[in-house]
Parts: sequence; C-alpha cells; structure tokens
Amino acid sequence: MIKASNIHKYYGNLEVLKGVDLHIKNGEIVSIVGASGAGKTTLLQILGTLDVQSNKEDSSLIINDTEITQLSDKELARFRNEHIGFIFQFHQLLPEFTALENVCLPAFIKKTPKKDAEKRAMELLDFLGLTERYHHKPAELSGGEQQRVAVARALINNPSIIFADEPSGNLDSESADRLHNLFFELRKSFGQTFVIVTHNEELAEMADRMLTMVDGKITDQEVLAS
Repeated sequence: MIKASNIHKYYGNLEVLKGVDLHIKNGEIVSIVGASGAGKTTLLQILGTLDVQSNKEDSSLIINDTEITQLSDKELARFRNEHIGFIFQFHQLLPEFTALENVCLPAFIKKTPKKDAEKRAMELLDFLGLTERYHHKPAELSGGEQQRVAVARALINNPSIIFADEPSGNLDSESADRLHNLFFELRKSFGQTFVIVTHNEELAEMADRMLTMVDGKITDQEVLAS
C-alpha cells in the first residue's frame, strides 16, 4: 500500500526528516505521534504527495504499486485526486459553497458528471448523518458538522488512502470521540487505509499501529491491534 524508504527533508540547513523508512499495509489504521517539531506533518505531506522529499534520487515512495517520484506534475495531480483523500484540522471548506458543493469539488476535478457526483455526495452526507445539511454553508454548521463534511469530501472519489492531520484538534471532546469512532466505521464500510497524525492519545491508541517520531526519525512502533 505505502512503502517509503530513506525519506529526507531539508528546509535550508535544517534537516526535518532524517532518513525515514516505513511500510503501511492495505486497510491499516496507523497513528503517528511525537512532540511538536518532530517532523510528523512534514512526513504526512510527503506521503500524501503534497510535498516532495529533498533526496528524490536516492529515496523511494511507492503508493499502490506506483513509484511517486517517477510521475510528472500532471500525473501526480491525477494520482492524488484518484487515490488519496485528506482531512485537516481546520476543515478547509470553501465558505461560499454549500456542504454538498464542497463535497463534490474533488469529483468535479476528476470530471465526474455533476449528477453522479451529487448522488455520491448525498450518499456520503447521509452516511455521516448530515442529510439535513446539504444546502448549508460552513458558517451555518457546527465544528463537528464541518469536519464530517470534510470527511465526506475526502471520500468522494473512493480513495484507497486517507491522510489526516490533527483531525480532531479543533473539536470539542464529544465531537472528537464521534470522529475517532467514525474512522473505524469507514474502514469497515469502505476499506480505506488511514494514516493519522495526532496529539490525541486516545485516538493514537485506537489505531492498529502507533509510530513515534523523535527529531525527524521514527524511533518506535507499537502494534496495538491484530
């Protein structure tokens, strides 16, 4: 599913990632934990193809049997749209669009016909308990509802992998608990792989495996579920 080897990342003279290797299997839920500045988000962005490692020539990133470093920018954008979904701490919903329109955006980029995109978006919003919120804009939704819209948007193209960066960091404890349980419901219903960067200990310990990052390296991994 995901195989990364010798991933380095520099910002000027600062080395943020120091030769990271990891293997994530299909259908796994993996959490990545560590102190602020350990390199968690940088690693997630590279795994999610939003950023690129500094040493492309002597590193490897394989996702779904595709060597990411060999793709052109256009091929990479298409691959990301079709295979990967993202959930961020601050939702990143477009304020001028309704919940339904926000969810449909990745499908429109994929050139899915509008009727088909809206049908799939409504199915996802229904699944996430947002049937009455199709036509509400983000400002009219609670924080938990906004995050569930973001989850639906991440799922619209049926990606095989979901990358989540502090997904419950901006939610109250009740909404966070619902979101955490939702990830496991989604894995059961749709079979997605989840890679989650989090400071939330409860969410981290719910995962199948927990990877700990210290100073740009994965220093420990704990198997939490078989």
